[in-house]
Amino acid sequence: MRKSEGAILILACVSLILAWYLYPQMPAQMASHWNSAGEVDDYMSKFWGLFLMPIVLIGMAGLFILIPRIDPLRKNIDQFRKYFDGFIVMISLFLLYVYGLTIAWNFNYRFDMTLMMIPALAVLFYYVGLLTEKAEPNWFIGIRTPWTLSNEKVWKATHQISGQMFKAGAVIALIGLLFDDLAIWFLLVPVMFTAFFSIIYSFIKFNQLTKK
Repeated sequence: MRKSEGAILILACVSLILAWYLYPQMPAQMASHWNSAGEVDDYMSKFWGLFLMPIVLIGMAGLFILIPRIDPLRKNIDQFRKYFDGFIVMISLFLLYVYGLTIAWNFNYRFDMTLMMIPALAVLFYYVGLLTEKAEPNWFIGIRTPWTLSNEKVWKATHQISGQMFKAGAVIALIGLLFDDLAIWFLLVPVMFTAFFSIIYSFIKFNQLTKK
């Protein structure tokens, strides 16, 4: 077992132990979702409020352990495996952070959930950008459009520019913290634009290369 796989399993176990320990102390209904204004807009029972995240982490651990072993292009994954391993740890820590914020809120600590989430999301998106730049063609990780999967040059070009855009978007998200009410848009707009741009760019690049 790789260190990253062991790490996510440990984090899943930590969250499971935490859920079991805190269960008697939580209210019957736990705040579980916040809108863009940072206001609670949904609740769930304390069982799911505490145990859903550990279940998600355990499921993710299984998925991340499985992907590199079943991908027909797993030799390509091996070429950027250390970055994928880093992503496994990053996404697990991010989810554990969100779990911690949720628990803190239900212990009556009050804070702006949106502003607490943005820095963590910015760090995660920056790392996604780094992973995107390093990703080699495969069936599970990266920008998988019909055009990137059909042409290695299109894959590389799309992933290089999209990776840079993800990292730039992370920086823009942090700048958004200076504009409280608009901060969420400094996060969402760059990410949505990058996702849309990646699809269009891969289509255009594929047509440019295949016409030569």
